[in-house]
Amino acid sequence: MLQLQAIRDKKDEITLALKKRNFEGESLLTNILELDENRRNTQTKLDTTLAESNKLSKQIGLLFKTGKADQAKELKEKTVALKEASKILAQKLADTAEELKALLYQIPNVPHNSVASGTSEEDNEEIFKEGEIPVLSSKAMPHWELAKKFDIIDFELGVKIAGAGFPVFKGKGARLQRALIAYFLDKNTEAGYTEMQVPHLVNEASGFGTGQLPDKEGQMYHVGEDDLYLIPTAEVPVTNLFRDNLLSEKELPICYTAYTPCFRREAGSYGAHVRGLNRLHQFDKVEIVRVEHPENSYNALNSMVEHIKNILRELKLPYRILRLCGGDLGFTAALTYDFEVFSTGQDRWLEISSVSNFETYQANRLKLRYKDENGKSQLAHTLNGSALALPRVLAAILENYQTEDGIRIPDVLVPYCGFDHISL
Repeated sequence: MLQLQAIRDKKDEITLALKKRNFEGESLLTNILELDENRRNTQTKLDTTLAESNKLSKQIGLLFKTGKADQAKELKEKTVALKEASKILAQKLADTAEELKALLYQIPNVPHNSVASGTSEEDNEEIFKEGEIPVLSSKAMPHWELAKKFDIIDFELGVKIAGAGFPVFKGKGARLQRALIAYFLDKNTEAGYTEMQVPHLVNEASGFGTGQLPDKEGQMYHVGEDDLYLIPTAEVPVTNLFRDNLLSEKELPICYTAYTPCFRREAGSYGAHVRGLNRLHQFDKVEIVRVEHPENSYNALNSMVEHIKNILRELKLPYRILRLCGGDLGFTAALTYDFEVFSTGQDRWLEISSVSNFETYQANRLKLRYKDENGKSQLAHTLNGSALALPRVLAAILENYQTEDGIRIPDVLVPYCGFDHISL
């Protein structure tokens, strides 16, 4: 969430920047500043009341010692009233702080200067494209037909067990999934990311910490009895490893990677564009997360982009990179680059990764700070990216590597799979 001091100092600038998101925030920011002024005034009154109460308590002690019991009792009556007033002020302060936090949670992150205005994904800017789109035969199939033909993914069986969006991977399909996970993790650890295994459920504080809560779009699966949430991405538990932490400057950067299943309700998603592996309720993903010094976070973002480029080059998949416009930018991100791979069987681009810099937005929620060289506490910057999400990568491999005799396996994955093709 945004820092109050930044809102006080740059209200007009923030209001203008948020318009890139089509977010009219002026009245909300005004309400926040008024509420913050109320909070600070209440804090001053509480401090004054407590100080007066403490002062009288010391006087009462002296009066009792000097035998002036009557005067001591008069002052004691005043302290009772002051204590009651302090309780009322403390409750008012707590209520105001909660109301203020609820308003702050409604404001998205301020877009980076390079982010263009826009209303939807149609306004995103393509900044890079690489790889040759293969020319397939007239008999080429989309991945869901290939999956059925070679019996490697069973969508109907998943419906039987759980419902739509929960496919069952079989035989070489399951081994290819496992190969991709191992390959992605190896690439990430070779690049300096420490592998972590984290819980697949998180508590409410973790969801608020990284910005998945409040769940404005209803995408989180909630386990009501235990008040836990199934993770939509490894970003949530991995970034929350640092919640309420005070790091030393020399610990930065911190680079982690993790494989997890991911769970998303995908409410409102339907139609041909979500067929097969295009959009699932449960899917596998390997994530990279960084905690960075603010001065280095955009260099780190660029290095994450280059890292994912290298993976896609090794897989020999045609891809492009988009810089998201304000209207398509995630609520917590300051700048996001989307990677899309070309799906030849569907003749369209599929998003396979988002790489984002959140600047201090998540860190402020998480109370994630580091102590600088002067001993002052500063908010860190957090970043994350998919490296990579499996479903659409797998879909692109099946479609782009299909031949009339079967499906070839990318060379880089053969040592992980133990086979070089899928055929009948």
